Amino acid sequence: MKHWLLAAALLAAGLGCMGDAVAQPAVQEQVDLDMTARIRQEAFQRSQVMALLDHLTDVIGPRLTNSPAMAKANQWARARFSEWGLANVHDEAVEDLGCGWQFTHADVQMLSPRAMPLHALPKAWTPGTPGAIEGEAVQAKLESDADLAQWRGKLRGKIVFLDEARPYKPGDKPDFQRYSAAELEELLTFPMPRARTADPQALARMRERLVMAPRINQFLSDEGVLATVSISSWDDGIVRVMGGGSRKAGEAVGVPALVMAAEHYNTVVRALQRKEPVRLRLDVDSRFLDDSNQPGYNTIAELPGSGPHRNEVVMLGAHLDSWHAGAGANDNGAGVAVMMEAMRILKAVGARPDRTIRVALWTGEEQGLLGSQAYVARHFARFEEPDDPQQRALPPFMRQQRGKLIKLPGYDKISAYFNLDNGSGRIRGIYAQENLAAAPIFAEWLKPWHDVGATIVTQRNTGSTDHISFDAVGIPGFQFVQDQLDYFSHVHHTELDVQDHAVADDLKQAAAIVAAFAYHAAMRPQPIPRKPMPDAR
Repeated sequence: MKHWLLAAALLAAGLGCMGDAVAQPAVQEQVDLDMTARIRQEAFQRSQVMALLDHLTDVIGPRLTNSPAMAKANQWARARFSEWGLANVHDEAVEDLGCGWQFTHADVQMLSPRAMPLHALPKAWTPGTPGAIEGEAVQAKLESDADLAQWRGKLRGKIVFLDEARPYKPGDKPDFQRYSAAELEELLTFPMPRARTADPQALARMRERLVMAPRINQFLSDEGVLATVSISSWDDGIVRVMGGGSRKAGEAVGVPALVMAAEHYNTVVRALQRKEPVRLRLDVDSRFLDDSNQPGYNTIAELPGSGPHRNEVVMLGAHLDSWHAGAGANDNGAGVAVMMEAMRILKAVGARPDRTIRVALWTGEEQGLLGSQAYVARHFARFEEPDDPQQRALPPFMRQQRGKLIKLPGYDKISAYFNLDNGSGRIRGIYAQENLAAAPIFAEWLKPWHDVGATIVTQRNTGSTDHISFDAVGIPGFQFVQDQLDYFSHVHHTELDVQDHAVADDLKQAAAIVAAFAYHAAMRPQPIPRKPMPDAR
């Protein structure tokens, strides 16, 4: 018989009935230390996590949704899963994700008032230039119909700088951060949530941006603008760049659109403010790969269950897509490598889980959790469209109002979903997402990992990644607490998101903990408790 570490799961079992009789004893949460030890040994001594990350980032490279590199990543992941002996390895289509796009280089030079190379990269889903082009730089605000009317007929042949100059802001925090004991303690406090009400002004601004984007793109094309340039949202020469134009077939894509390092952008704007003529040369090799909306693909694999709950499932996941400027190493190659390594570890140690353990590598996360949302809607649950037409006009992840929840047959068969998507920092605990009953279970599972820094269970919610697709419909979905490292100071959505910024020992630790959480969730006599669903309306 295996050796078990037994501890009270206080909230999971309730606090007992305090009356005239003695309180009911708490249910004991089981932690398999034999399996935990095997997982640790495989993860720490025979790790393949960095080899996985190396191939994904240095060999395949950035994996923009529906790009050729994303297709290569899907194929490569399937091959690894099959090589390890996992079951049900397949890609599942996510329809109408838009056109494929890729770029190879962007060369930007200031020719006058003095010669200077400028650091800039194109926004995804924007056209390239027909070779090297030259034009005069101007500064113009183009955000509303009134702005378009003001500049109509004045921008032909111009390179338009869209933003104001921004003063340099010296950093007041270390570039590379790990949680201190005090910061972890602070994470255990729960800030009172704000009322879940829509801000009419914020919604109006959001709708205006959605409406204006295609109008602005069409205006730029119609007016013969050569290109646009925006300022990077980060300083220190880092270009933080995402999408522009349009990935949807049939919509106006505008003109070549670049994001420029803030210090170089400011240099150009200061020259314009001095009324000096600024002439630039641009050569941007970017292109659309098709002219119709194409499906993207989630990659799925399983370690089949072998017990009485084999028809139930525990899921792990991370998004395989990335932005295009770097190599997508930390956002989210690190999460992909950890989840793949966790599955390899479980197979290597001979785990025979009761429930099936399924891994999903998502597409389209960067465009709004599209891959995971489609998967949840197809297999587990979805909301009816909201009554409010203004809410229906918003992307689902932005809506404040939701319709009735429609549960599918698989809804009661999934126990939990675990996600990793905050860079390559080691796991320090887990966000319980206000699931009080799950917290003491996770606290027991973490005890064998205190010696490698994973200690806390916080009731706080964290968002902006794929566990939200599950949590939103009432399925227990969780994201791990991770050390930030330089994720939000250097690499997030920038050209510096490369393998050099990933920490091997942190990824080994994370893969081991994920494997252990998946195994223990699959072996529990009961599924992970579910928190009450809020009123959807």
